[in-house]
Amino acid sequence: MAKSLFEQLGGTYRKESDYLIPCLTVPAEEEQLIGIWGQWHLNYLKQHQKVTYINFLTSGNLNTYLADINRQAQERFGRLIEDMKQAQGITEQLKAENALEWTGRLNNIRACAMEIVNEEIIYA
Repeated sequence: MAKSLFEQLGGTYRKESDYLIPCLTVPAEEEQLIGIWGQWHLNYLKQHQKVTYINFLTSGNLNTYLADINRQAQERFGRLIEDMKQAQGITEQLKAENALEWTGRLNNIRACAMEIVNEEIIYA
C-alpha cells in the first residue's frame, strides 16, 4: 500500500479500533512570561483574529509572539508617558508643591498613553 502524503512527510498514525488516528503534536516552545499587554492581545486574537491565533498556536510561536508584543507595548507605554510629562511640564517640583494636581495630571497621561498603545499595538 502506498504511503500517504502525511506519512511521506514523517507523520505517524496510531490505531484505535478500526481507525487510524494521526499522531499530531505542537512543537515545543520556550516558556516566557507574558504580561498584561500580551494577555490583552491574546484575548483579542482569540476573539477577533482566530486564524492568526490558530496559526501561531500550531506553529509553536504563540508564546514568543505574545512576549514580544508585551515588550513592545511596555516600551511604547513608558516612552509615551515620559514624552507627555515633558510636554505638559509635569515635574517633581509640581509633585512636591501640589501632589493632588500632579496625581490627576499623571493619571490622565497614563490613560492617554494606554489608549494609544492599545490602538497601535494591542488591537491592531
